[in-house]
Order: sequence, then C-alpha cells, then structure tokens
Amino acid sequence: MKFAVIVFPGSNCDVDMYHAIKDELGEEAVYVRYDEQNLANYDAILLPGGFSYGDYLRGGAIARFAPIMPEVIKAAEAGKPVLGVCNGFQILLEAGLLPGAMKRNKNLKFMCRPVTLRVQNNETMFTSAYENGEEITVPIAHGEGNYYCDEDTLAQLKKDNRIAFSYADNPNGSVEDIAGIVNEEGNVLGMMPHPERAVDELLGSADGLKLFKSILRNWRESHVTHA
Repeated sequence: MKFAVIVFPGSNCDVDMYHAIKDELGEEAVYVRYDEQNLANYDAILLPGGFSYGDYLRGGAIARFAPIMPEVIKAAEAGKPVLGVCNGFQILLEAGLLPGAMKRNKNLKFMCRPVTLRVQNNETMFTSAYENGEEITVPIAHGEGNYYCDEDTLAQLKKDNRIAFSYADNPNGSVEDIAGIVNEEGNVLGMMPHPERAVDELLGSADGLKLFKSILRNWRESHVTHA
C-alpha cells in the first residue's frame, strides 16, 4: 500500500507520519509537496500536523487553497482513505471535507501531553482494529483544537455514528468531547490527537499503530474482494 504524506510550508509532523508508515507499519510512504497536482498513484492520503503557512488567519485556512488540495478532494471523493491529524484536521474542515470548525482551546493555551481517548465507533476503515469503547493513550499538541459545530450538525454526527474518537477527559473544550470524526462515506477522518506519535512503546504508547493497521487491513480486504 502506498501512502502520500502531504508536506505544506510549516508542516512539522510529516517525518513522524512517514516513520509510522514506513518503519512501523512496513508500507511505502512518499513525501508529496503542497504544490504538486497529482495523487493518482497513491492508495491513501495523509495530512500531517504542524503550522501550515504559519497558521495565519486560522489553522488550515491558507493550506486549504494549496495546489495539491483539489487532488486531495478528488481522492476523498474517489473513496480513498484520507487522514488529517491536528493541522491536517483543520485543513479538512477548511476544505469542507468534514463539517465544523476549530476554536482556540478553552484555556487559550497550547497543550502538549498524552490524553486518553475512547473509541466511539470501531466500524470505520480507521478504527476496525480497536474494540468499541476501547480507551487508548495518544498525545495532543495544539492551540486550536476546540472542535465546534452547530446543534443540527452535532445531531447528524451522532445519528450517523460519525464520531470516531472522544476525549475521556476533555482538554480543550470540544463539543461533546469530540476528538475525531469521519465524513458521511467513512473514508475521511480528522482527529486532533497524534496517532503517528503513538506507534512505539518507547514513545509512551503504541496505541496509535492500530489506526494505521486498520487502514491497511481495510485496503487489503477491499482489494481481495475486487480481485
């Protein structure tokens, strides 16, 4: 399986994402610059964390207009797995691939520490290796991670079981303790915590590795089915 790791000016978690795929998952990972315009040869698209374009205006607001983004949207519409982590989640929101918006953390401070997440839906291509309700340890590192959406959107997310992860102890004020959501089709996941920083016990947790294993397993199963 071939993963594209999109690199924007200001990305700083691209190396972590590359390591998680190549060294821990054992699959192919390729850095793809923000100004490239072709993702046809990749099976999955990863938008890493960082401070794309310096987080000017809002996190992800400028990156959303990068030349690569029409290709990211095309990949999502084609059903390919698209994962946006932290700043990548913000970019997915700004691009309209996921609903809602990010506000400043409720304490108005940048936070960087391990948190406990609860798997709310293990029937997605990103969470199938987890047990439903499983609690996992994954680090956060954000200043604008306070997820917000209106009441109608929240009701729809809950109705469609699109909340993938929630915080056991909400660190940032996110509505309904939301830490990660998927799109209607289930192939786009945005989450603020960093699974790519939790792929080895030496880092304090390997709980994030199951997310990448889920993507790989789903891809293999779908390709066997269509073979």
